[in-house]
Amino acid sequence: MIRYDVADAVATITLDRPDAMNSLTTELKVALLDALRRAADDRAIRAVLLTGAGRAFCAGQDLREHAGNLEAGRGLDDTVRLHYNPVVELLTTMPKPVVAAVNGVAAGAGASLAFACDLRVASEKAKFALAFTGIGLAPDSGASWTLQRLVGLGRAAELLLLGEPLDAARALELGLVTRVVPADDVLKTAYELAARLAQGPTVAYAATKRALAHAATHALPDALALEADLQDECAATRDHREATRAFLAKQRPAFTGE
Repeated sequence: MIRYDVADAVATITLDRPDAMNSLTTELKVALLDALRRAADDRAIRAVLLTGAGRAFCAGQDLREHAGNLEAGRGLDDTVRLHYNPVVELLTTMPKPVVAAVNGVAAGAGASLAFACDLRVASEKAKFALAFTGIGLAPDSGASWTLQRLVGLGRAAELLLLGEPLDAARALELGLVTRVVPADDVLKTAYELAARLAQGPTVAYAATKRALAHAATHALPDALALEADLQDECAATRDHREATRAFLAKQRPAFTGE
């Protein structure tokens, strides 16, 4: 259900249930979390690319499995706490950049997974649907957190309450995606972006993610204090010394991620 490929210090994680539009069963969610942990723990991996096989990025929760749980009296079967939350926490705190290649439909939790990534490259055929209220549920997988940081509180409320699908052009206009490209180019473009990040200063990227997440919920003095701490950490890295040397020598730095 998951393909895990490595090249150029990029781990490409592909949701691989194309016949079911990569909808999320318990088995797939467990496999996705394992793959993300593998990428996070591997020092040789310096960027992650998340995508889906076939015509969809991810259609969200597998409703056949969900309906079976309801009929059996298990409700949500605690999947939000056990599966979705750990995946989203890992995506957002991954100490290396994560790029989503949104090749088609991203609905419900599938859209949430894309929004939890750092950058999103979307096919011109991609569609986003925050369809939680349409099936009588509140948002999950971090949508209440990521959406308002991407588009603001008012727009996030509109998207979540109305649940109307967005095409790629509208998603770009709202700031939900980084780029929109022809369908045949989406994986190539996203991979090139991930490979570029994989050649960069990995520690500085991780520090930037920490600083952004912290500043979103803290006052300016707290944000300034953390920035100072993170600058100290980054200043001690080999990459910072190399970049300073290269700048003075008018050369391109060769980052190693250390």
